[in-house]
Amino acid sequence: MDVQKLYRSKLRTPEEAVRAVKSGDWVDYTTNVGFPTLLDAALAKRKDELRDVKIRGNLLFGPIRAVECDPEREHFIYNSWHCSAYERKLCDRGLCNYIPMIFRNLVAYYRHFLSVNVAMMCVTPMDKHGYFNLSCATGVAKGILDDADIVILEVNENLPRLYGMYDECIHISQVDYVVEGPHGPLPQFPIDEPTPEDVQIADHILPYIVDGATIQLGIGGMPDVVGARLAQSDLKDLGMHTELCSDAYYELFQAGKLTNAKKAHFRGKGMAGIVFGSQKLYDWVDQNPSIMIAPLEYVNAPATIAQLDNMVSINNCIAVDLYGQICAESAGLRHISGTGGQLDYVTGAAMARGGKAFICMTSYFVNKEGVRQSRILPHFGGDIVTAPRSQAHFIVTEYGAVNLAGRSTWERAEMLVSIAHPDFRDELIRAAEAQKIWRWSNKR
Repeated sequence: MDVQKLYRSKLRTPEEAVRAVKSGDWVDYTTNVGFPTLLDAALAKRKDELRDVKIRGNLLFGPIRAVECDPEREHFIYNSWHCSAYERKLCDRGLCNYIPMIFRNLVAYYRHFLSVNVAMMCVTPMDKHGYFNLSCATGVAKGILDDADIVILEVNENLPRLYGMYDECIHISQVDYVVEGPHGPLPQFPIDEPTPEDVQIADHILPYIVDGATIQLGIGGMPDVVGARLAQSDLKDLGMHTELCSDAYYELFQAGKLTNAKKAHFRGKGMAGIVFGSQKLYDWVDQNPSIMIAPLEYVNAPATIAQLDNMVSINNCIAVDLYGQICAESAGLRHISGTGGQLDYVTGAAMARGGKAFICMTSYFVNKEGVRQSRILPHFGGDIVTAPRSQAHFIVTEYGAVNLAGRSTWERAEMLVSIAHPDFRDELIRAAEAQKIWRWSNKR
């Protein structure tokens, strides 16, 4: 097979390639830096020719031209599996709908239940064997492409090439069209400067982590801050097994903490499903034999996570109620992010020998009116439960860390009040009393 000849026969301009999309189609953009910017812009230009084209994506950083050009949503209807900050703003404007899911199941949804008429995504340039690397979107991409009637690849010369366990590549023979064109630098997401509360939360977690532990850091600023604090600690021989490989892992590597030398599974290899961060992170993972990318149906499976001794899962949330229910995806009914892999790792880490699952949050936030509000609530009233109370383990604020596993409702109430902001503790106690989950013997 002459792969170069085959490549040339499938080469199209973005405008030519998107002619494959028809009214009523389901189109998929995959995830994060796999977002096909050139194809999206070309599709947006066809707005007046198309109606009711449904687009799926997740963690896209925008702008999504097909969404922005059609505020009435008569032509393009965008839906996200997990919202980035940009997609959250689209939700606020009524331009995006969330698709509830657990990340490990995403490909299975496509395989068994969903249709994709046209899938389009960014990939690395083709290698001499005719393979395109799915790069930072490997966690979900191949399963989506396999389900598509038509596959269009957009070559992004800036994407890192990642070594994979499986499904990290697609061959030119499996592709319908290829487009080329110049791309700017990849989106940059360096670690934010931590607040004093962030540092206190991280420092409450550090004593629970042992040398040789394998670390999962979830999506969001708080897990990144914890990772940065780990890089400054005395811990050694840490491992990586994570849905998202972010800059925190690069910082751990630079500090000599991330060796993967003690991992019980795939020793010497850090495993991830998706990657996004700063350019230094993209440069680090590029053709790095110590980094393995794999589908999230494997990476996030609790049975996989459970094989890792001393597995430590660190995720953030928006609120917790006094029963131990965890909300990490909405503020009331306002959609913020998504379930993602949080429940996967809370479950898997709890199953691992020596495993621990931490959910982090500041004890309060300040609303738009400048009023301080507690993140620990008496009970939820419309907030979406991401992890049920039956699977809550360590909850951490700047006031401490408590382990809810095996605890009764009154014990949980006492523990959670103890790490609430002091300004809200009396109010929470009164609510717990009214809810009959507060004992006279509880310490105030």
